[in-house]
Amino acid sequence: MEKLRLGGMALQNGVLVHGPQTWGAAVRLPDGTIKTASGPKPRLGGRVTMPFVRGPLRLAEAFAVLPAMKRGLPEAALPFERPAVAVALVAASTSASLFRRSSLPLVPREAAVVIASIVPALVALRGDQLTSYHGAEHVSIGSYETGERAPKEHERCGSHLVGPLTIATALAGAAAELAPARHRTAARVVGAVGAIGAAVEVFGWMSRNPDKRLSRALARPGTELQRRLSTSEPSDAQLEVAEAALQAVLAAEEAAA
Repeated sequence: MEKLRLGGMALQNGVLVHGPQTWGAAVRLPDGTIKTASGPKPRLGGRVTMPFVRGPLRLAEAFAVLPAMKRGLPEAALPFERPAVAVALVAASTSASLFRRSSLPLVPREAAVVIASIVPALVALRGDQLTSYHGAEHVSIGSYETGERAPKEHERCGSHLVGPLTIATALAGAAAELAPARHRTAARVVGAVGAIGAAVEVFGWMSRNPDKRLSRALARPGTELQRRLSTSEPSDAQLEVAEAALQAVLAAEEAAA
């Protein structure tokens, strides 16, 4: 049987896995039991194949799963539901404003703004159990794909978008700064969407060509983030939760077929 292409997200107390048509999630409740839920995925860009357009739509589709999951599994604690993340958002906004007003050259200045905007995500990933559940998500999905115990790092993790997204967003931001002042805000919005589209296309190329030197270079920041910051080795109990989420989505996909 052909393996499904799966994605996922670590929760503070569990794992979310999504497939082509459905999602499945599992959390560890305070009493030690595991609760699961599943459901259909919202469809935003499933039939769109136009390059640079499909990327932002599919990212939006992935985030649109979260409200559906919270309705089906209200006990799930999302990574960004922490006070530290709100503080980091304010700090990131302040830092980005300072960099944008600095005397740095245009492209490095925009790159600094992009890096500052990533800080909230990095803070969110440092939750008490989140890095371990992130590792559990990767081990579970990777083991399903390969048939053997997978490492805690995964080549399709969203962290691999960091390299291409930083470059694309910095270039788009620099181009927007050259626009007339009255059009600059609109240019930044268009540039940001275009940068996401370009980064997702590059990410897809990286996934298809993992042995290319450029692919390895672009993946290096994401790999190091996973290795050093965003994942840690999961416990057997956390792997049990991740496996429950995996089985929930596989059952939902079979029912939807």
